[in-house]
Amino acid sequence: MTAVLAAGESAGGLAPPRRRVEKHRPAWLSLPLRFLLPVLILAGWWIGSATGTLSPEVLAGPPKVWSAFVELLRSGQLADFALASFTRAALGVLLGVTVGLLLGLVAGLSSLGEELVDSTMQIVRAVPFLALVPLFIAWFGIDELYKVLLIAVATVAPMYAYTYLGVRNVDRKVVEAARGFGLTGVRLVLEVILPSALPGVLMALRVCLSISITGLIAAEQVGTSKGVGYLVTLAQEYNRTDYMVLCVVLYAVLGLIFDGVVRLVERFAMPWRGQVAIR
Repeated sequence: MTAVLAAGESAGGLAPPRRRVEKHRPAWLSLPLRFLLPVLILAGWWIGSATGTLSPEVLAGPPKVWSAFVELLRSGQLADFALASFTRAALGVLLGVTVGLLLGLVAGLSSLGEELVDSTMQIVRAVPFLALVPLFIAWFGIDELYKVLLIAVATVAPMYAYTYLGVRNVDRKVVEAARGFGLTGVRLVLEVILPSALPGVLMALRVCLSISITGLIAAEQVGTSKGVGYLVTLAQEYNRTDYMVLCVVLYAVLGLIFDGVVRLVERFAMPWRGQVAIR
């Protein structure tokens, strides 16, 4: 065998295949690397504020932002505002993702469903959801329903698009094999098609959660007495840059929480994904 490989290498310039050895970066090194860039940004921000390079009227320094955080935390407003924003975002995402997932399955599974649904969803995708804010206020008022529906509309199109593509990219041979074993109808969709389209669905969920933050910011700018958006409005009225920066941090933390949830779902639903990346 060795002689054959040597002959092949000399004849065609081919080398014998090498065994792939997986290299895992140790946790003590991987964790600091994840936080290296944020720490450098924080250090630059802190140094710029301490040296006066960054004016506090333009960007409050970390100590002032921390003082604002402690002040709101002790008063109990921070927990109430964060919970209100999280609830709105979660309800809106749940509604938008559910509708987008169902419509994506309908359009992806049948040509009739595509003819009925796809053109309408392309219109929804093309219209910026921020342009719907005045109409939604006129239709639904400025209560919680308006905020939840705005976030839902912002997230329904990405979920539909990724689900549709995921279903259409399912290997037909796998579907035929499942049918050969007697799987049809709802069982075929739930046990074969949807799991095969799961990478696209989870990617859509990550995109939807990111977009929901933008929808939440837009929704909480109108008719809100509780939420991070209300805190932004107060900061603008009183020119409190420390509150403004704190709101940005809160939105970032909310996005990190959403992303962490999706990562956990991916780890348990698709454990093989860790072996795909070239490290």
